[in-house]
Amino acid sequence: MGNVYTLAKVILQIGIISLFYMVGTWIQQLFHLMIPGSIIGMLLLFVTLLTTKFKPAWIEDGANLLIKHLPLLFIPVTVGIINYLFIFEGKGLVLIPIAFVSTILVIAGSGAVSQYLAGKKVTEHE
Repeated sequence: MGNVYTLAKVILQIGIISLFYMVGTWIQQLFHLMIPGSIIGMLLLFVTLLTTKFKPAWIEDGANLLIKHLPLLFIPVTVGIINYLFIFEGKGLVLIPIAFVSTILVIAGSGAVSQYLAGKKVTEHE
């Protein structure tokens, strides 16, 4: 019975996260913004988490599951790039070092933020 409860809880939490995504997409379409709806939804979730009314524990297990399987979510994007190989013809080869450097910067930035937040979480529990 515990597994059914855990599964239902994770599904509900992923539903809550998806709701923020859908609201962000709706706002983006309603106001014809250039910012993607997923980013708006993420910012809404962030602002909501900053309040004391919405607790991170309400979405923590669902978010952890999504993060655990995050590489699988990038497979369609990677396969989709094959449709745009023509971009790399001619001067498009310059995009390869740009993509490489930007990827390294994102990895370093994400790692630094993760380490900072992990250290902050440890000090809060002490």
